[in-house]
Amino acid sequence: MDCYILNIITFARFKFEIMNRTLKGYMLGTVAAACYGVNPVFALPMYKTGIQTDSILFYRYALSFLLMALFIKHQGISLSIKRKEILPLFVMGVLYSCSSLFLFLSYRHMNAGIASTLLFVYPVLVMLITSFFFHEKPSYITIGAVAIVVTGVFLLYNGEGKSNLIGFIFVLISALTYALYMVGVNFSALREMETLKLTFYVLFFGSLIYVIRLRGCIDLQPLTTNSLWIYALALAIVPTIISLLFMIQAIQLVGALPTAVLGALEPITAVILSCLFLNESLTTKNICGICIIVFAVSLVIAEKQIQKHICIYLNALAQHTNTHKLKRHR
Repeated sequence: MDCYILNIITFARFKFEIMNRTLKGYMLGTVAAACYGVNPVFALPMYKTGIQTDSILFYRYALSFLLMALFIKHQGISLSIKRKEILPLFVMGVLYSCSSLFLFLSYRHMNAGIASTLLFVYPVLVMLITSFFFHEKPSYITIGAVAIVVTGVFLLYNGEGKSNLIGFIFVLISALTYALYMVGVNFSALREMETLKLTFYVLFFGSLIYVIRLRGCIDLQPLTTNSLWIYALALAIVPTIISLLFMIQAIQLVGALPTAVLGALEPITAVILSCLFLNESLTTKNICGICIIVFAVSLVIAEKQIQKHICIYLNALAQHTNTHKLKRHR
């Protein structure tokens, strides 16, 4: 009897830990998406002062890399890696950095709101990549949530501002490299790597792109005012360190596709911040888009519970049908 009770307690604890793990993953993914959505808020003021894309992103990555190094040293975390992990880390760093580069380049050719909207094709790309290359079949609920989310995101776009083909191509490249990064973290040995260590090396290898593009920092533009340093530091902390740390943990806990769907909160962040700091209006269409996105994200978070209730309903319906057939035969 005692052994039976002990087994029940152990099973209940295991189920509770899984539930906590999933809930934590969704919460981290939500925060990561919201933080990544603030990119234009800090980048656009730097553009207006004449700072170019490579210089902005160099400061963003260099500052985030230095802050991560100081934090890791303070925590006493080992940065040792295996030889076989060097190439995957390098590839992930390049992919993540390229996503930032092409997104920021698109701001030069189109309205930031349009760019943030178009960027959200990456959950669809994640779903296609995981389906075709890793044979991970998404559930009907997830497919429906992605479709609903895409509809909601496009309702957030007000249809104002400039756009052209070059900007459109840059955003698509940014979305593709971001999707490849998420899938790479999920389906490689890096999924088991400690989050802080993985983030450190992604930022390190990612920063090398801008060192090369700036010819060893010869072409680096100086930040001449306190406000520019504040913007650069904010870019390093909010949409880089916090977003990257939380996104990696979310991928490790719940997978790439659910984390990608939670990314729908990025354009919501952009819309809200635009209303608060850029004096843009919130239209009825925007509010509908926000509600639709929240509904779709809720579907992903509650997917297991929905599937459970559907199974219960179908079983009850099957039993009722069988009982009705037996009564008719009698």
